Amino acid sequence: MIYKPGRIFLSVPHMGGHEKNYVDKALEDNWVTTVGPNIPGFEHDICQHTNAQHAVALNSGTAAIHLALQAVGVQAGDEVLCSTFTFVASANPILYLGATPVLVESEAETWNMCPQTLRQAIEERLRLGKKLSCILLVHLYGMPAKVKEIMAIAEEYNIPVVEDAAEALGSRYFGHQVGTLGQAGIFSFNGNKIITTSGGGALVTNDKKLADHTRFLAGQAKDAAPHYQHSHMGYNYLLSNISAGIGRGQIEVLERRVKERREVYNFYKERLREKGLEFLPEPKNVFSNRWLTTVLINPELGITPGQLRLALEEQNIDARPLWKPMHLQPLYQSTPYYGDNLSGQLFERGLCLPSSSNLTEEELEKVVKTIERRLGSL
Repeated sequence: MIYKPGRIFLSVPHMGGHEKNYVDKALEDNWVTTVGPNIPGFEHDICQHTNAQHAVALNSGTAAIHLALQAVGVQAGDEVLCSTFTFVASANPILYLGATPVLVESEAETWNMCPQTLRQAIEERLRLGKKLSCILLVHLYGMPAKVKEIMAIAEEYNIPVVEDAAEALGSRYFGHQVGTLGQAGIFSFNGNKIITTSGGGALVTNDKKLADHTRFLAGQAKDAAPHYQHSHMGYNYLLSNISAGIGRGQIEVLERRVKERREVYNFYKERLREKGLEFLPEPKNVFSNRWLTTVLINPELGITPGQLRLALEEQNIDARPLWKPMHLQPLYQSTPYYGDNLSGQLFERGLCLPSSSNLTEEELEKVVKTIERRLGSL
């Protein structure tokens, strides 16, 4: 993130007003560690807003993915089917566990994991004698994936599903919060997400045993003893009571933030859809939080996403390329991949526009007019 006076950033925190109350109370009562009343309070709030039965507050979405994969049984030598079109934090925890990612291409309607390609990958990996221990499904940019089709395939082959809904808090699939439809789901509360704890995440599940074991591992896996005794390898993954206090204030305004992000998307779409920029629509029975507004640039315009990004940068406006798919990343060059490189084509054509929920009308106008001027100069 480049800090310049007056800069329009891609996605920034947006306080709701009550965060300070929770944090001040934590400081007043000296609850400044990874225990304290804000933590169970925040976990309760997450359950209330998602209808998940259990939530475990953690210090990052990445930690939540790591523990979710471990909880559903991923072990060294296994393979995990993972969306290729995502941020690297989705795939890296597979490596943490000594497992191998099998990267699955997207479909065009949602940009998420393609059910047909998933089936192809499963059938071929099984023919090769591989152990498939999980499907890691990403809901990219807040757009729900084709969950019904993917869950049907997962059930057919008896493979558990973990949902990476890091970008999708507030997004719904047939009325259900994404992240709550598989064996476990995760959310991120990083500073750029729709709500934040400054840095943090959560695992949600309807399985109490899974939630209890996750909490146990996240707190260094301490045995029930008066001294420090450990029979399992644990992690330092718990969220602090201070951060959870920020989260409690943030989640109170979640629906408002979703509404504001969707208004940003609608503003851009109304002003720019006739300018040669393509917007990803919502399929039927799908509701996206529109965490980031993404556009595809028609090649016939004669301008690349990189050129448009630089034109915005000249006006102190932050814009980013779409995620570079995992199968095109140096780290994952030798990883099994199934697909037709659709996500690579999207990466070459796409751009993320400033999408903060606290963007002013003046800032939105500046973004749109900068784009219009650059396109008009062609």
